[in-house]
Amino acid sequence: NCKGGREKKGVVRWKGRGRMVVKTELCSFSGMKIYPGHGSRFIRLDGKHFVFLNGKCRSSLIMRRKAANLNWTQLYRRLHKKGQSEEAARRRSRAKKSAAPKAVEGASLEVIKAKRSQKPEVRKAARDAALKEIKARAAASKGKKSAPKK
Repeated sequence: NCKGGREKKGVVRWKGRGRMVVKTELCSFSGMKIYPGHGSRFIRLDGKHFVFLNGKCRSSLIMRRKAANLNWTQLYRRLHKKGQSEEAARRRSRAKKSAAPKAVEGASLEVIKAKRSQKPEVRKAARDAALKEIKARAAASKGKKSAPKK
């Protein structure tokens, strides 16, 4: 690392221009980054490879501890939603696709579009006319019912 100032983890300043990217591995137990020159490898008898950050991670795996129950592991943090607020803020919000208009039973798409494009005054006048017609029908049916039978 360069002597002055803080550097981001995983990025090293070097005498050339720009930055040099350092290849890091993930600990098999804790899920933390392992930088070059750190960590150790463990190969089980069945041939499975493990890479550990430190002795704590290695002994925890050998003792068959569950990483999900240890609050310093990345698995625990992921399962218990720790540090999610920063991650959510970083995540870019995608533009939501608007739902395409579909025909409703009894009315075709053209009829719906025509009604939507009408001016509010025309729509209000049509609604008032329909209400008057309904009231007139209700009054007529009420008049027939209340008429005395012979």
